[in-house]
Amino acid sequence: MAALLLAGCAKKNDTPEAVKQGVVRDLAKKFDMTKMDVIVDSVSFRDKEADATVTFALKGTSASQGMTMRYVMERHDDNEWYIKSRASSVGDGAPGASGTMPAGHPSMGGTPGAEGAHAPSGMKLNLPPDHPVLGQ
Repeated sequence: MAALLLAGCAKKNDTPEAVKQGVVRDLAKKFDMTKMDVIVDSVSFRDKEADATVTFALKGTSASQGMTMRYVMERHDDNEWYIKSRASSVGDGAPGASGTMPAGHPSMGGTPGAEGAHAPSGMKLNLPPDHPVLGQ
């Protein structure tokens, strides 16, 4: 009887802050998240999954200078959210979404002779002259 009562009273933890904690915890395994501001722009919950749009910006910069990502999150048995998959990049500051880099990013210019090289997506790249041809 007590187990049923506890199960019925258990929190789902369906909050933007809980999703943020899950994103930070998972990404901190590979990145120094102490230097980043993490903003959950939006999140929609459905049972044990959630779709979240999250903006990352260096501390001291505005969110508009950051990178926005979409994540599919999954709630595990411990009632915590974990990144299930990265859906896509979004926004002007996200490389690959519009082909532009965030404001203040150093130039990505290459050496003469590499101009005109293209990634398989068609995005123009500046590669060193001795770089192998992409997509072959």
